[in-house]
Amino acid sequence: MWTIAGSLEPVPVLSRLDLVPEPVAAALKTLDGADRVAVAEIDPTLADTAEFCAHYGSPLEASANCVVVAGKRGDVVRYAACMVLATMRADVNGVIRKRLDARKASFAPMDEAVALTGMEYGGITPIGAPADWPILVSPEVAAAPELIVGSGIRGSKILIPGDVLMKLTGAEVLPDLAR
Repeated sequence: MWTIAGSLEPVPVLSRLDLVPEPVAAALKTLDGADRVAVAEIDPTLADTAEFCAHYGSPLEASANCVVVAGKRGDVVRYAACMVLATMRADVNGVIRKRLDARKASFAPMDEAVALTGMEYGGITPIGAPADWPILVSPEVAAAPELIVGSGIRGSKILIPGDVLMKLTGAEVLPDLAR
């Protein structure tokens, strides 16, 4: 079923919730379309996208990265989980900053992103992100028939269709999110 799996051995995610952290498992249990989502165990030292794709033979253009962006206006900080293809870059200081109604936006510091999501750095996923965060998705990610995304830990990856990703609470397509 998964043409992008390379040498991965994906299994239905709901049968292996032990391969994801608690916030991700909780979100998957209520996600419409979770029966179309898979998870695969990986070597955690190979979680970074380029190394992962090279080792497991998964196409780089089928990988989507989740970046946590913090936007500030005065004393107010707003966060967003932003999904872009691994071959593209998120427009943090343009499109994302405006969407967050912030004067200044930047990638959230690693320790902050980890503490706020309950996930491991290098494995952060929009699945199970804090409920009050928007999940900003590039049109390319939303339209993808198959994607490989983080699972919340470095020891596994999630395989998910873009249309199922768009069923996450707070998910919205943001044109020109990535370049």
